[in-house]
Amino acid sequence: MNKNGFIVIVATIVALGGLLMGFDASVISGVNKFVQIDFNLTDLELGFSVSSLTIIAALAMILAGPLSDKYGRKALLRICAVIFTISAIGSALAPNFALFLVLRMLGGIGVGASLILAPMYIAEIAPPEQRGKLVSFNQLNIVIGISLAFFSNFYILSLGDSDATWVETLGIKENNWRWMLGVEAVPAVLYFFGLYLVPRSPRWLLMKQKEKEAFEVMCKFREEDEARADVVAVQETLKQDKGKEKTPLTEVFKPAFTLVLTIGIVVGILQQITGINSVFFYAPMIFEQSGIGTDASFIQAILVGLTNLVFTILAMLLIDKLGRKPLLLIGVSGIAIFMGVLAYGFSTASYSLTEEKLAMISNTEIRAQLEPLVGQNFENDVAYKDACRNALGDAKAKEFESEVITAAISMNPSLILVGILGFVACFAISLGPVMWVLFSELFPLKIRGVAISFVGFVNSAVSAGVQFVFPWELSTIGSTMTFLIYGLFALVGVIFIALRVPETKGKSLEELEAILIKK
Repeated sequence: MNKNGFIVIVATIVALGGLLMGFDASVISGVNKFVQIDFNLTDLELGFSVSSLTIIAALAMILAGPLSDKYGRKALLRICAVIFTISAIGSALAPNFALFLVLRMLGGIGVGASLILAPMYIAEIAPPEQRGKLVSFNQLNIVIGISLAFFSNFYILSLGDSDATWVETLGIKENNWRWMLGVEAVPAVLYFFGLYLVPRSPRWLLMKQKEKEAFEVMCKFREEDEARADVVAVQETLKQDKGKEKTPLTEVFKPAFTLVLTIGIVVGILQQITGINSVFFYAPMIFEQSGIGTDASFIQAILVGLTNLVFTILAMLLIDKLGRKPLLLIGVSGIAIFMGVLAYGFSTASYSLTEEKLAMISNTEIRAQLEPLVGQNFENDVAYKDACRNALGDAKAKEFESEVITAAISMNPSLILVGILGFVACFAISLGPVMWVLFSELFPLKIRGVAISFVGFVNSAVSAGVQFVFPWELSTIGSTMTFLIYGLFALVGVIFIALRVPETKGKSLEELEAILIKK
């Protein structure tokens, strides 16, 4: 095998950490409804079960770098594979909400650490001319993992309608959400054993004064002369870094960095406050609100994943041609428009039960309890859901919510599908990939590491907050207001980008520092 082929194989194996991260983060979208019913969760408890993974992932991101310097990138990636396996199987078998929550939070350690370690390792083995392409494998795998989770959730749900003996034997219909979570153990185990083919990072080996092994590893990726020159270059860099003091967080808040820090924080918040993880983590729940039913909502969630994948690839192709700022302006403007489409679509919905519509509900007891609502007209989802909760009680209203909405709603569900897919496409071509590229270019070398860590933490904290409140928002203020708020945030973002965000394409980091940093 030639050296380029070996590099691609190693990068592909390591990038499977990104696939597991994407799968683990978004598999919960299919699980939410069933977990809430089985464990009798409030909307805020459900929101916390989703957002807790992001909170732990943010903390894991902070610790992953220093731990990998001590124990090695490969060693920690293998631990991540074990963590993903334990989290998948454990949360699938959890007998109560407390244990389910703990095991999902355990998965957050794998998510946060993988997000840092996989691209770090790939960057350290890749030749400079291939680094961008190979590191992007990880981002691409995250998106593929999200898509696989949507598809896997739908496939397991559809198996519940099968009469096959093995489906009944395995209890897939009765335990569908447990199988959705547990299936992640398969790629996690494959990842663990695949990492045996991956050598230790040559840069880490040099940090530990293992020059001979580092050179041997480097020779697997380079010709001997190039490997020797790279080893010398890394050793020189390590010597220079050794005498440098670490930049404290307080340095970031000095007046000279006010502009770049403001841009970083606003873009970091904007990426999450416009609702992307509400869609990724609650996609079937959103589609059910349009009255299409559970099965159709899972099918449409697959389209969300595929749209995300296609437009992420498109962004990778365009980012160095069109530039960062045009992509942001186009994408965030599109987000505002499509959130407006969603808000309008849900605002046109009305809810009215007739005897014929009531007969659509499968459970006779539920039909009898909803009989008093026949003939009443409800102009929004909040009023209708409140009436259903009063008639059925919280637990039954949540269990049969999809059927009850489908029976009464009158709206155009195609508008919701167009709005969601348009939003995801606009996000995937702009805020999704462009934010991290912008971060790597905006901040001067002196504060780059600590500044990116800080704005990344702010980004994760906002993401957790959005995930936490989303189920409560749907129940309390309704779909129309929820998506309208996201659209208004996007509109403010467009104005900020147009006025304050610079174009960084084609400029050296030194040029950008001269433009953006006050001396």
